[in-house]
Amino acid sequence: MPKTSYQDVYQEKNGQYYYEVSLGTDKITGKRIKRKGRKSQSGKKFESAKEAYAEAIRIKNDFLQTQGYSDYGMTFEQFMNNVYIPDYKTEVTEETFESRNPTLKILIGRFGKKPLRKITLHDIQFFRTWLLDKNAAGYSQSYASMVFGMLKKILEFAVTLNYLDKNVAQQVKPIPKGKTDVAYWTKDEFEKVISKIYTEDFYEHLCFVMLWVYYMTGVRVNEGTALWWNDVDFEKKQLRVHHMLVTKSRKNYNRKNHTKTVDGKRVLALDDDTLDILRVWKERQAQHGDIDFIFSYDGLPMIKSTIARVIARYAKLAGAPVIQAKGLRHSHVSFLINELNASVLVVSKRLGHSSPEITLKHYAHLFGGIDDAVAESMAGIIKIETATSKQFTFVGNQAVKQLSPKLSPR
Repeated sequence: MPKTSYQDVYQEKNGQYYYEVSLGTDKITGKRIKRKGRKSQSGKKFESAKEAYAEAIRIKNDFLQTQGYSDYGMTFEQFMNNVYIPDYKTEVTEETFESRNPTLKILIGRFGKKPLRKITLHDIQFFRTWLLDKNAAGYSQSYASMVFGMLKKILEFAVTLNYLDKNVAQQVKPIPKGKTDVAYWTKDEFEKVISKIYTEDFYEHLCFVMLWVYYMTGVRVNEGTALWWNDVDFEKKQLRVHHMLVTKSRKNYNRKNHTKTVDGKRVLALDDDTLDILRVWKERQAQHGDIDFIFSYDGLPMIKSTIARVIARYAKLAGAPVIQAKGLRHSHVSFLINELNASVLVVSKRLGHSSPEITLKHYAHLFGGIDDAVAESMAGIIKIETATSKQFTFVGNQAVKQLSPKLSPR
């Protein structure tokens, strides 16, 4: 039967999914132990390969528990490959797993050969120190925090499945995330950058459109690369953000029918300048073929690394900061707040955040200038006029003579 992309999961000719797992060798008969099934624990037929895969993982975990696999000196690497990673894959999206896979490899590289039950408090503490030592791992504080946090979750999972009696990592102080400031362009810096782009050239014209749209909409990098022309409504002056692009290369990509978060699906209002820029680019792009992707010169989408190179090239020419691709999203927030005095509600809606609290968590520091403006506008609004004579007599403690000067009315 055809094998699916999920380990141990197959599909019959009638479309029915089923799992077939190998559970090792029977210690008495020497025969291989296998389990096969087309239904979940509740008796429901699998409607997808992912459902069959989840059940296969459950079967494996149950078998390992009942056979006391952990008592046979299971190493950290065995636990990761046979138990944790297969389960983790069923809980996250493919792109999330790909982004976390390097972290999992770091942990396996550090603890892989060590028996799971023999990982000590000292091992965890030394690992924490190694992560934070700039002369050792050399990771940023935020990345070190993420790696250490994942180790804690993995060991907690081992406790849940009875592979461990306790999670020794819980006794070690967590690594604070620290504050990560993402560089961005101000309006003046952005103007300097685009002034260096020669739009008469077809490819440079694309670079201009790409930087402009990211700066003026605040879409995430993978949301922008996924944009098709049918996402633009020139009549209603709107941009639909309903997809994200997962890429391994320009020719190896997957346009997902969702965004990073559920609330990320949104429709943005577009200004007239952006609409004109898109209209002109659409006409010019069409001369090179029938292309769906907005950010494309040959029918294939742009990728994050290319966008980063475009940013660096023109930023250096303009004498502006070289920012990350995601810095364009921060630049949009700065533009909304500092140039348009937009409220946190408006910013939150345009960014596709689930709540204004999320927006403030990441961008509160950009709202600082608004406070200064408010303070300036407060002056002179309240009329200051105090009494010309005493209105009552104090009867309490009068140890301090009242020598305060009167405030002069404005």
